[in-house]
Amino acid sequence: MNRPALLLLLVAGTAHAQTRHDSTAPIDFGANQIQLQDKANRAVLTGNVAVKQAEMTLNAQRMTVAYTGQVVDGNPQVSRLDAAGGVVVRRPNQVAKSQYAVYDLNRRIITMIGGVSLEQGGSNTVNGGRLTLNLDTGRAVIDGSAARAANGPVSGGTVTSAPSGRVSGTFSVPKRANGASTDSKN
Repeated sequence: MNRPALLLLLVAGTAHAQTRHDSTAPIDFGANQIQLQDKANRAVLTGNVAVKQAEMTLNAQRMTVAYTGQVVDGNPQVSRLDAAGGVVVRRPNQVAKSQYAVYDLNRRIITMIGGVSLEQGGSNTVNGGRLTLNLDTGRAVIDGSAARAANGPVSGGTVTSAPSGRVSGTFSVPKRANGASTDSKN
């Protein structure tokens, strides 16, 4: 098995241990400014944007919130969040960073692109060009390629691949006592 494929499997395996995210939980937000565009069924949040859903937070400098036009219990139904500028997604035991992200609430998937880093457990870090995070399964897949939208680069800028188009990172190694593993499952 080649090194990039092994690294990808290790990341997917460690990320799979994450708890399932409640993507039906309400979404709370804060920002310096909000612009409602009701005819377009969207809102644009700018300046220190902070979004919280259950135990997950998403921070960025700008976010476009798309909603379906349906209103349930007085609340518009959000279908997608597009974030740009210093994007950070925090989940229990996991922090992901990039320049752009799309949270598809219907598919329950977050796709992050542009200088992606994923830190898990405080000491395991993987870097790449694109991260796909499945919130139902907790599985994270990182690749070294630059993600492209259907019609070219992501709007608002260009996206570059990871150096040499490869995934790179660091995994922690358990401490050993007297040359033996501290893990009782040897």
